[in-house]
Amino acid sequence: MALVYQPVMQLSGILVSLLGWVLSCLTTYLPQWKNLNLELNELEIWTMGLWQACVVQEEGGMQCKDFDSFLALPPELRISRILMFFSNGAGLLGLLLSGFGLDCLKIGERQQEQKKRLLLFGGMLFWISGITAIVPVSWVAHSTVQEFWDENIPDIVPRWDFGEALFVGWLAGFCLILGGSLLNCTICSTEVHPSSVHYAVAEQQDQCQCLETETRP
Repeated sequence: MALVYQPVMQLSGILVSLLGWVLSCLTTYLPQWKNLNLELNELEIWTMGLWQACVVQEEGGMQCKDFDSFLALPPELRISRILMFFSNGAGLLGLLLSGFGLDCLKIGERQQEQKKRLLLFGGMLFWISGITAIVPVSWVAHSTVQEFWDENIPDIVPRWDFGEALFVGWLAGFCLILGGSLLNCTICSTEVHPSSVHYAVAEQQDQCQCLETETRP
């Protein structure tokens, strides 16, 4: 059964990790990390991402402006840029390594140990990519909650709220960790190849024949 389900688990792990990597890249460039609804003008919604701030108007569509300086950003956004870049790079490297380690790939069929190592490194990179995607998203969410409930800010001042990109980032991190776990589970499963079974049976038959010849008078 392990031989039947192992390629399916490997392919599932790759597909789930690929989905997580695409969502992670999407999270990096989405401008909806924070949303701000103005009570004085309900027709406008302000959004803030890692690269730009936008205003969404009901009649005029969306207008965005890139941030002028990296150093002028809040600390959580500066670190989030770096971590999301690292997450995307680790996820891409994990896809390349684990792709060459799949059993369904005919390249390197006789080098099973090396293919297992590629799957192991790919699964670990998916874990790292998932964690480094969840950390910045959770950090921005935590700072948003603190600012929202800050008693020192007057009630008339608008408060930032969670943006859609945060939920996409959490889903991306979960998919990356799940995909890496599926790949590593296939490595931990024990395999019994037909060739090794045939060799063991033949060796046992030879031993039985030797015992029969020794016991004969």
